[in-house]
Amino acid sequence: MTAKSGARRSARRGWLLLTTAVVGGTALALPYVLLDVDASRIQVRGEAHWILLLVHIFTAAVALVLGPLQFIPALRARRRLHRAVGRAYLLAGVLPAGLTGIPVALLAEHALTRVGLLIPAVGWLVTGALAVRAARRRDFAAHRAWMMRNYALTFLAVTSRILVPLLLLAQFPFIDAMYGGSVPAAVDMTIPIGQWLGWIINLTIVEFLLRRERTRAVPAPQVSPETARRA
Repeated sequence: MTAKSGARRSARRGWLLLTTAVVGGTALALPYVLLDVDASRIQVRGEAHWILLLVHIFTAAVALVLGPLQFIPALRARRRLHRAVGRAYLLAGVLPAGLTGIPVALLAEHALTRVGLLIPAVGWLVTGALAVRAARRRDFAAHRAWMMRNYALTFLAVTSRILVPLLLLAQFPFIDAMYGGSVPAAVDMTIPIGQWLGWIINLTIVEFLLRRERTRAVPAPQVSPETARRA
């Protein structure tokens, strides 16, 4: 694969990711646009919880939409724009979404949900800090790797919403045996599983891509003419 074809493929992936993120971010934030607590998809425990949830939802949507812009080659090549978008992504998206995501996770009704959301919320902040540190050291390969891991956690909002319906469809033939025929019970138990699998799958995919890039970057061993003649 030539450098030009690789750049085109990266650009297509970046724009596809951006399109998916815009659709996912819209679906994520839409129920909360009117600030109607009764429309909340999450059970709210008081005014403080509602405010934390709103901040988390809207700033997570910002991170979700801005993140793919970091990976589009044409935009990444414009350094000032890349830095500006990256700062907005971290400061207006990841940082407030991660900080509010911790109490929102701890206030979740189910223990499985609390742990499953607390881990990526903390991981969001940690990977973001490591990405900034790598950039300041001008270790741009490490910076890109940490930003990819960071966005994998951001994209949890989309992945989990895709996984939950698929998991429900897979369980549908067994809903009587597993949940006594109760669809709400099936949904209630499946959502935390989808949340866990969302960030686990995303991070696994990113680590696979990073390992493949490192493997391709290793130069092939050079064979000297003398060694070739002996063979």
